[in-house]
Amino acid sequence: MKSSFKNIINSETPVLVDFFADWCGPCKTLAPILENVKSEMGEAVKIIKIDVDKNQLLASNYQVKGVPTMLLFKNGKQVWRQSGVLQKNDIINVIKSY
Repeated sequence: MKSSFKNIINSETPVLVDFFADWCGPCKTLAPILENVKSEMGEAVKIIKIDVDKNQLLASNYQVKGVPTMLLFKNGKQVWRQSGVLQKNDIINVIKSY
């Protein structure tokens, strides 16, 4: 997973990574919001979901202590980070700023 993750985030297109868990209530709230973000922004953003229970090493590498945690990458560099649920327009504004 690690090498393909590096390939995915090393992109000129902003990549929003959602670290989540199946048992997490706020993660379930965030999922449809991210679907709406993707449908509105289309190819302007990549959104990938990382299950922290199945990818503990990756979550640990990015110091993900709570879920949901979103990280935004541009050209392989982390440019933004937020824990918790944000509304669609807030997420879109962050992505557009990069």
